[in-house]
Amino acid sequence: MTSYEYKVVPAPQKGEKARGVKSAEGRFAHAIERAMNDMAAQGWEYLRAETLPSEERSGLTSTANVWRNLLVFRRARAAPASLEGRRLASAADLARGSENAPPVSGPLRLEPTPPSTDEDQSREPPAEPKTEERPPAS
Repeated sequence: MTSYEYKVVPAPQKGEKARGVKSAEGRFAHAIERAMNDMAAQGWEYLRAETLPSEERSGLTSTANVWRNLLVFRRARAAPASLEGRRLASAADLARGSENAPPVSGPLRLEPTPPSTDEDQSREPPAEPKTEERPPAS
């Protein structure tokens, strides 16, 4: 199954001047076309346009909903290099000990640490460093 990554960009709100394009609709279409071609050059596939609400501040205490036009693009994610060409072993391969099956390690065994002895507790703590007392400065 292919997984995708998505990129959302704001749609142009104004038309762009271009040679041979005179009407407002033509300039706007040219702006959209240019935005889509720029994204396609970077490997993004156009998916759809969305109009979504955006809550913004209006004054000091109130908010207003503003509708935003967005262009949605997608491209296939690259498969991780570490998984390319690897084969998962089936349970039957593992049971048979097939030479095609990847090696399986046994259970991890931890060696217990020996319990502490009374000798460890009877050791004297290290001596504290001696400090010299100086008479107060006069």
